[in-house]
Amino acid sequence: MIPIPEKPEDFPGQQRVAWRREPHWIVLAALAGALWPPIPITLLVWPPGNLGLSLEIDPRLVVLVIGLIAVPTGLWLLRRERDRTGRPSTRLGVVWRFMFYGGLLAAGLQALFAIVLCIFGWFEAGGIAQAAGATETTLLIYGVGLLPVAVMIGVSYALWAGLCAAFIAFRPQPEVRDRLGVMRDRDDA
Repeated sequence: MIPIPEKPEDFPGQQRVAWRREPHWIVLAALAGALWPPIPITLLVWPPGNLGLSLEIDPRLVVLVIGLIAVPTGLWLLRRERDRTGRPSTRLGVVWRFMFYGGLLAAGLQALFAIVLCIFGWFEAGGIAQAAGATETTLLIYGVGLLPVAVMIGVSYALWAGLCAAFIAFRPQPEVRDRLGVMRDRDDA
């Protein structure tokens, strides 16, 4: 028989957590979070064909570079929010923040990529009609068609990074005993 949770802390992911004091745990969480398993595995199996900075660069390398920047930045922003408000206080809160902001980052970067490709199309077009056609095609393919795919990849990458942050950079917070009776709920009185 499955035990029925009696307190909110009994539900999965609801145990209160605190930052680990040693900085090497934060660095390890950032590196582990940036190395989302599909990226290194596919890079080992299918090495990138083009390493130069051009439009033909392997998208896995672009995603890896974005992850190497976004995960430490996310941990830094999480640290600032936690110092300011005391939240997130649970592992689930850490993972949720990574997933939410990772999805937003993916959508924003995909929209920016579509706009940059539209601008490149304007300079390559022979006339106004051709520029309008290139803009329409680019926005339909990259701005509409690939946007859900980019968000899906961004959220799954952020889920991995959030789990790495929640379990490597945080430790369970010791429970504080209520010695003076001031931490009781008002309903208990």
